Amino acid sequence: MDYSLPPGFKAYDIRGRVPDQLNPQLAYDIGRAFYSVYKVSKVVVGHDMRLSSESLVESLVNGLTDMGVDVLLLGLCGTEEIYHAAFSLEGEGVDGGIIVTASHNPADYNGFKFVVKGAKPVTGESGLFKMGQLITQGDLPEAVENKGSKKKIDHRKIYIDHLLSYIDPDTLKPLNIVANIGNGCAGLVLEQLENKLPFSFIKMNPEPDGTFPNGVPNPLLVENRQETSEKIKESGANLGIAWDGDFDRCFFWDEDGTFIEGYYLVGLLAEELLQNHPGSKIIHDPRLTWNTIEVVKNAGGEPVLCQTGHALIKEKMRAVDGLYGGEMSAHHYFRDFAYCDSGMIPWLLVCSLMCRTGKKLSELVAERVASYPVSGEINNKVSDPDAIIATIREKYKDGEIDTIDGLSVSFDNYRFNIRKSNTEPLLRLNVETRGDKALLEQKTQELLSYIQ
Repeated sequence: MDYSLPPGFKAYDIRGRVPDQLNPQLAYDIGRAFYSVYKVSKVVVGHDMRLSSESLVESLVNGLTDMGVDVLLLGLCGTEEIYHAAFSLEGEGVDGGIIVTASHNPADYNGFKFVVKGAKPVTGESGLFKMGQLITQGDLPEAVENKGSKKKIDHRKIYIDHLLSYIDPDTLKPLNIVANIGNGCAGLVLEQLENKLPFSFIKMNPEPDGTFPNGVPNPLLVENRQETSEKIKESGANLGIAWDGDFDRCFFWDEDGTFIEGYYLVGLLAEELLQNHPGSKIIHDPRLTWNTIEVVKNAGGEPVLCQTGHALIKEKMRAVDGLYGGEMSAHHYFRDFAYCDSGMIPWLLVCSLMCRTGKKLSELVAERVASYPVSGEINNKVSDPDAIIATIREKYKDGEIDTIDGLSVSFDNYRFNIRKSNTEPLLRLNVETRGDKALLEQKTQELLSYIQ
């Protein structure tokens, strides 16, 4: 369908530069449009640490209350705190949630993520594009006489209690953890968890700061991993953790300061959760699959393939009642968290596993890393991604081909996935082999020669 949309309206959220793409007037209209499409009556609203977030929240809330919607304000928080409030306060009439955040985008960006009743994600197809259309057409309802109320609430204690329900505190032992908060919002939650855990945290960049004095908090970028690695080596910590700005993604380093690819965490967390829920379904994305499939089957679970993207994974999780879902990009989804992603639950589970088994993080993943070495995701800016994908498909047509998400091609001893980014003019390549590092290097270079 051909939609005329305001700038920044994407498949799963709204994101754009402030003020030329996003501004208070648009935020006001977004509040009105959210009511118009979803007929919400009580909405939880929060925001990240960006300098523009508070003014956008103020206008957004005015748009909602002008439609008669009651608003509960969580203030500075992470995306998953909005998810949690949306599903845990459903009994109190909450039927929507909005966070103003641009996650790991540059400092001059901001955005909006939405959920409806039960923390179900809003997507372009489910109504986000309709909201955009109403705004561009000027087809929004006028303010009502009986305006909605707004009230600040402190929901964090209930959220913290929920996080702690995933682990048995009695099995925990003292650990030293480097925690790189990246000047995002994770520190506010860590402060409260710290009092309830026997762990010591060596905090880096702990203050929420929308100017990003230490760079954009995105540990998926290789250049952003070094400082965490060095701090682990220098402090002798047991492991390192870092988050993006709104902490819905969580990244790990072992005791040697080696970054652990998110792919191996998917298998590790699946195995841990399947212990108490044998036979459950585990959702995974198509970029890297062999390790996850093997681990899940060996642990008595059922692997289920799903296209990449948080809304698609959540939809699949709900459809098959998945216990857990994991993407190699460090998004981890949990059935008990209303099928939403959390950047806090994963590290609690990993630390709990380390304490229970007495194993270091490097030991927990060593066998899997050796069995299925990976290239890491390699991004290339290209002018004609479709032509390159077509060329590669032709070159590797003898393999087993899957197009659920980009192009995946499997041979007996190696496989790869190449796909276009949803948000940037990039091709993303991932390669894995069955225990053969030399073949991995060879095939990665071969594929890159066609891309570059």
